[in-house]
This record gives sequence, C-alpha cells and structure tokens, in this order.
Amino acid sequence: MGKSSKDKRDVYYRLAKEEGWRARSAYKLLQIDEDFDIFRGVEKVVDLCAAPGSWSQVLSKKLNKTDFPDAKIVAVDLQEMAPIEGVIQIQGDITKQTTVEQILGHFDGEKANMVISDGAPDVTGLHDLDEYIQAQLLLAALHITTHVLENGGTFIAKIFRGKNVKVLYSQVKCFFKVVHIAKPRSSRNSSIESFIVCQDYRPPADYVPNMANPLLNVPLGVDPNKLTGSNLWTIPFVACGDLSGFDSDMTYPLEVSFENTNTHYFLHV
Repeated sequence: MGKSSKDKRDVYYRLAKEEGWRARSAYKLLQIDEDFDIFRGVEKVVDLCAAPGSWSQVLSKKLNKTDFPDAKIVAVDLQEMAPIEGVIQIQGDITKQTTVEQILGHFDGEKANMVISDGAPDVTGLHDLDEYIQAQLLLAALHITTHVLENGGTFIAKIFRGKNVKVLYSQVKCFFKVVHIAKPRSSRNSSIESFIVCQDYRPPADYVPNMANPLLNVPLGVDPNKLTGSNLWTIPFVACGDLSGFDSDMTYPLEVSFENTNTHYFLHV
C-alpha cells in the first residue's frame, strides 16, 4: 500500500526523499543524538529490526571512521534489506541464540558499544494492544542486547507510552544506570511513540543472559499501577531535536523556482 496524502505532505517525509534517507525516521535518531551525543566514542553498533535501513544509514554517516578505522555496524532484520555501504547485514530473528553468535562473530568475539532498535508492529489503532505488542518487541530487543552489549554501553529503542508502561520502565532500569524517554521533534505529537534512551549498561551482578529464559518479570496478578519503592521508577521525559525547526504535525509551503524567470511559486502541500 502506498503512502497516504498526509504522509506525502509531511515535511520530514519530503526531506528524507530529497536528502536520500530511506525513511523519515532517520531524523528521529539524528535528533536524539543532538541531545544525548550518543555516537561519541562508538565503534561497534548493532541495529535491530533495521529494515528499511534509515537508522543504519545514519550510523554509516555518523560513526567516526578516522578515529575508529575498524568501526563496524551490524544490521539485523527478518526481512532482506538493500545494501548500505559499511553495514554488515544479518537476516535473522532477534530471539534466537544463532543471531547472537552471528553478531559477536562479526565483532571478533567483542561486544557492541551501542544497540539501537526502531522496530514496531503494524499498529491496530487499539492503544492497549499496540502498547503491549510494542513492549514485547522492546523486551526481545533488550533481551538480545544483554548478550551483545558491553558494560557501560547504550541502548535506544522505540516505546509506546501508555498506562501500564511503568512495568517496562522498572525492567529496563534494572540494567541501566541512566534512562530517559525522548520525544524527537520529528515524531508526530499525535503518535504514542517515544524512544527510550538507556545509558551506562550495568546488569545485576547475578544476571546471566540466556535466550531460553524471559527477562525479569512482574508476577501475574500484580497491578502495575500499585508498584512502589524500587519496583517503580520515574523516568525523565525529554523533548529533543531543534525546537525552532520543523514541527512534524504542521504543513509547510514548498518553494519551487523556475529557471529564466524571476518568479517564485509557493505550493502549499
């Protein structure tokens, strides 16, 4: 199915087409970097649920190949993806041990400095269901991250914010010292998506990553809204990106210039 007329009017959709990004989501990662400086000192990155590849494109352009000539980017997705210069692709399942082994094999047994995931299900419009499915995808991404991320590393993933998201915050906070929820300027205000930015990976001392077992979980019957103490974390919310720039929910005029004339036409799209 093609893009809707609303998508085609979107300023970031049009900018992505003009600047060669595969999707408008590239600007979300770029704007997260503006506020959190996530690429500093990074030379090994894993991009989970990478298709169509806009975040891998950003990684390819942002990693400092001068200071880190052996920098590596590994992109993982169930779908086959068109090649990107400097990106190693794995067509695999992020819930499988074989995928872990393939990733570490490309890093010569070492671990990544950063893991990112922009994966999301096809939304149904039923917010409770969409939030639950997205939470499970995020947990799957976090699970494989515990196998391939070095101590002190960074994890960034899409999250759908809702009434039961507190449980997810408490799970992630067990593994990272610093956690923020970021809403990039290029993410529509009408969307329930945000991005969880987790820094300084420090798993519990007794935690042993195992793809056969689920991550820390809340027992059945526990009301997530009644969690207290160390089971409930307040995660800072950050609106990021250049706030004087484009608003993803606004429509902007597109200036078109014609050669050999002094006339400028403005098309409102």
